[in-house]
Amino acid sequence: MITLTESAINRVRDMMFKRESGIGLRIGVVKSGCSGYSYALDYADEVASEDEVIEQGDVKVVVNQEAMPILDGMILDFVREGLNQSFKFINPNVTSECGCGESFSVTK
Repeated sequence: MITLTESAINRVRDMMFKRESGIGLRIGVVKSGCSGYSYALDYADEVASEDEVIEQGDVKVVVNQEAMPILDGMILDFVREGLNQSFKFINPNVTSECGCGESFSVTK
């Protein structure tokens, strides 16, 4: 299960309102970087048969079932630090991160 903080729910809601289409946020992972994986965020315009839909509040998060073992238990937060703002992934499955923080590895 993936959990969104109240801040993340509000951010996804705002994004979807401004976009005026789509069903929610798609979260996934791609093989990338020096540590193995990177998070991938996009708008979800449809739900495929291999997708899981997680509803929290009035927002939906779509995740491909292949990514669930890597993302299971993750908390998605949205943080503002000075002029910067971004989603923050708090993932208990991550065993290490690269120095720049762009990729991570997990033990399967």
